Amino acid sequence: MFSAASRMNNNILLQTNFPDLKLARRGKVRDVYYLGDKLLIVATDRISCFDVVLGCGIPEKGKILTKISLFWFEYLGDIVDNHLLTADIREYPAELAKYGDVLKGRSMLVKKAEPLPIECIVRGYLSGSGWKEYQKNLSVCGISLPAGLKESQKLTTPIFTPSTKADVGHDINIDEAAAKKLIGSDVFEKIKNISVSLYTKAANYALARGIIIADTKFEFGLYNGRIILIDEVLTPDSSRFWPKEGYKPGQPQPSFDKQFVRDYLESLDWDKTPPAPEVRADIIEKTSQKYLHALKVLTS
Repeated sequence: MFSAASRMNNNILLQTNFPDLKLARRGKVRDVYYLGDKLLIVATDRISCFDVVLGCGIPEKGKILTKISLFWFEYLGDIVDNHLLTADIREYPAELAKYGDVLKGRSMLVKKAEPLPIECIVRGYLSGSGWKEYQKNLSVCGISLPAGLKESQKLTTPIFTPSTKADVGHDINIDEAAAKKLIGSDVFEKIKNISVSLYTKAANYALARGIIIADTKFEFGLYNGRIILIDEVLTPDSSRFWPKEGYKPGQPQPSFDKQFVRDYLESLDWDKTPPAPEVRADIIEKTSQKYLHALKVLTS
């Protein structure tokens, strides 16, 4: 089955290939297929760092991302509607039955929305590219912040810092004015408010379970004229998850996300352009364990 439908490597799904379905796009992690007025989204085990897809894949990653997203779609459903129709393969169209072994646990049938061309990043803590920019300008994406903040410090209130969206290549942080030019002021204000509300509710939930959500990204689309939440939600791929225990501002934090792989790659002599270097087997295994830990803590 797998040889006909996908490319596997030691039980890692790197790519699907359903010849009788029309491929909509192959993203950094997800393969998306057209199904009339719906989409089939398949979460592979690919992993991207610095916007470069690595060659290794992470065991069980696609299934873990799917389970976490499904949890958040339900938990946050009172704030905004989302694109999920079903993740139960028994409810999929009959033509997908022959791919059931591949699709089970790592796919979703969703509404076919028109994606908005920005990623909606909410930062509750000062880290990553935000920390780097703050060190230079005392601001993040044009938002001025007080002097004297430390790396990994919690911000007084979460900030909304959009970026461009790219299936390949690098996303670019943009300010509020640039984002409004792309999607209009009214839509911008709506998704800004929704994003901060989603982050706040999720961050409070996670903190009570011992995980700090330092930052995360959301994506939205238009469906029948309404804004809905699409793609993945609050996963280790789209968020920084830190253990609450031992948290100390003024330094980088240990994580339950792909920052672990980024840190490993930063230690290599690599210019962050394709092709990506090989990743050690122990790094791959530890990353899989970190993703699984996030799933258990958040959804148990």
